[in-house]
Amino acid sequence: MSEDSATRGANRRLTWRLAAFTAGSFAFGFALVPLYGLLCNVTGAGNEKALLKASTTGPAEADDHRSITVEFLATLPTVGNWEFRPLVGSMQVHPGRLYEVQFYARNLTGHDVVAQAVPDVAPAKATLWFHKTECFCFTPQAFKAGEARPMKVRFFVDRSLPAYLDRLTLSYTFYDSVSRVASR
Repeated sequence: MSEDSATRGANRRLTWRLAAFTAGSFAFGFALVPLYGLLCNVTGAGNEKALLKASTTGPAEADDHRSITVEFLATLPTVGNWEFRPLVGSMQVHPGRLYEVQFYARNLTGHDVVAQAVPDVAPAKATLWFHKTECFCFTPQAFKAGEARPMKVRFFVDRSLPAYLDRLTLSYTFYDSVSRVASR
């Protein structure tokens, strides 16, 4: 076997391995949304019955004697393609009461895209007591080139949040999808 033939064989194996790695990475990216849904079902976060109960929480169930600071952050994995920010930086909330905030997003990519927001609550242990009843992060968001709009989040902090937690942060990372929205 010549050296040239051995090199071609090694290159062919490397190409197949890289192609398999790329296909696996692509498949993993598409599997993230169903995996997130499965994680929500297993942990109870995002449970539809709990969200329905939460959406009907009335002021009588709120703890008006306790105040929690909720901060809002927005990040982008790439710079310059989007404008994405919360309309308020923070707010004081009473556990058990339903609140609404808005985030502003503007597509600066120059083409139609579908974007998805990935939420995070900090500190991580507070995730069990922070409940979103309506959120733009639940579904992919289609944006035309240059389109801008506010997107709302409705949430409440559970009354059983431990007393030592008096500050929470809700942050979103906004990713644009690799697939473009078909022109209509």
